Amino acid sequence: MKQGTSAKEAQAFAAVLEQQGVKVHFSEGASQTVLGLVGDTTNIDEESLRAHHLVEKVIRVQAPYKRAHRQFHPENTRIDIAAPSGPDRHIGAGYLGIIAGPCSVESREQIITIAASVKQSGAGFLRGGAFKPRTSPYSFQGLGDEGLTLLLEAKKETGLPIVSELMDVKHLDGFNEVDIIQIGARNMQNFTLLKELGRCGKPVLLKRGLASTIKEFLMAAEYLIAGGNDRIVLCERGIRTFEDFTRNTLDLSAVPGLKKESHLPVIVDPSHATGLSWMVPALAKAAIAAGADGIMVEVHNNPETARCDGEQSITPADFAGLMEMIQKYAAIEGKQIA
Repeated sequence: MKQGTSAKEAQAFAAVLEQQGVKVHFSEGASQTVLGLVGDTTNIDEESLRAHHLVEKVIRVQAPYKRAHRQFHPENTRIDIAAPSGPDRHIGAGYLGIIAGPCSVESREQIITIAASVKQSGAGFLRGGAFKPRTSPYSFQGLGDEGLTLLLEAKKETGLPIVSELMDVKHLDGFNEVDIIQIGARNMQNFTLLKELGRCGKPVLLKRGLASTIKEFLMAAEYLIAGGNDRIVLCERGIRTFEDFTRNTLDLSAVPGLKKESHLPVIVDPSHATGLSWMVPALAKAAIAAGADGIMVEVHNNPETARCDGEQSITPADFAGLMEMIQKYAAIEGKQIA
């Protein structure tokens, strides 16, 4: 729409378009409003649209991920999270979200100790798994509901918003107080789960599948947006290649690629990508240099005794050192740590 178009004029114009069988998605920027037409647009006269006195230009989006595409939403999306105490947290649009914590919640003492430590070092979010998808049925599967309860205790103690993975729709009610619901790599294309989260409206951290293309990744995000939820953070966590030196291969090219294609914030998880704790600091810094809107790092107070992924977890002391470096990188990139 042309600059200066009022909200009332845009709404009236959208109503006329919807009478022609399409749904209209609003994207309001600082100086311009974009109307995205979704559905069968064959009845829309493109020339008439271009000639309308309110229309600045008409762009046909060829990509199948319409609402996740940057043409539908030219300005970067910022995800805002209300903190239990202290200032609100943000991810994207100039803000770096730093998410840290253990792979899995193991005990009250463990999660609260780690939460206090990562907060002191500057993390804005606490991660912790209550339900764990494991390759082996004999591996530790998480504490389940008890783990969620302990995670919420850590949230109350520290004031950090929490991030935890949802594996099954039946557990959704138990995630009411979880601030960001994580969808793991194995569930990126669990479309039933994505549809349900599209309706719930709660922020979602969507991890890239270990063998998924950028297109498939954005199509998974499209499921969420199509359901009405555009509060999405995309997470690059490595993909499976022929290389077996690391757990996965971290695809840092995905960061600028995703940010060119989509308005959604992009973060990187160097812990799961490599499976090697000594690689985490270097790749965390590389992710920020590549334009990532944040990182998610596994931190454990005693990695040798961790019940899940100890080899890829850094210590609280190492995390404190990493945060000192990240603050310098954030200043160079002109971003704020939230």
